[in-house]
Amino acid sequence: MGVDAPGAAPSLTLHGVFIQIFDVGVLITGGSGVGKSELALELLARGHRLVADDAAEFYRGSDGRIQGRCPPLLSGFLEVRGLGILNVGRMFGAAALLASCPLDLMLRLQSPGDVAEAPDRVYGQRTLRRVLDADIAEIALPIRLGHNLAALAEAASRDQRLKRAGYDAAADFVAIQLRAINPASLPSEERRS
Repeated sequence: MGVDAPGAAPSLTLHGVFIQIFDVGVLITGGSGVGKSELALELLARGHRLVADDAAEFYRGSDGRIQGRCPPLLSGFLEVRGLGILNVGRMFGAAALLASCPLDLMLRLQSPGDVAEAPDRVYGQRTLRRVLDADIAEIALPIRLGHNLAALAEAASRDQRLKRAGYDAAADFVAIQLRAINPASLPSEERRS
């Protein structure tokens, strides 16, 4: 956790990789060696943008949203087990780096030994995590052989973008199923069509 100077706005440092996937700020968290940086490397290869590796600083922006940035000493670098330190700007170009962005979603990678129960088939493993007095959506992603974590991270980001716009796929699915099970609950004009 970061230490704030007297009179400064509160800030918080969280462990993980902070990356922008499409226009969604995603903090990838999980235990040491679970594959956070490897996932970030794959996402960078797909054209997404790195904000911070290992530690990201979060603060409340002037618009009220939680913003994240990289501590200056770590800026532009990504540490990947087996490869060591990589210079993201030199490898992928300056466009692969982003100074800051809002925090919209947290993806918590779970190693197979950390998964206690099967995720809900409709809602997944979604919770809210409190960050600087704001509720941030968090999804637990179990790591399994053959899973494409980069595709899952992209899908989670697209889904979060839809939620931000007011659409919830799980709620839509449940409503469709309930209407099919109990058509009498529909308004009379919908039953006729």
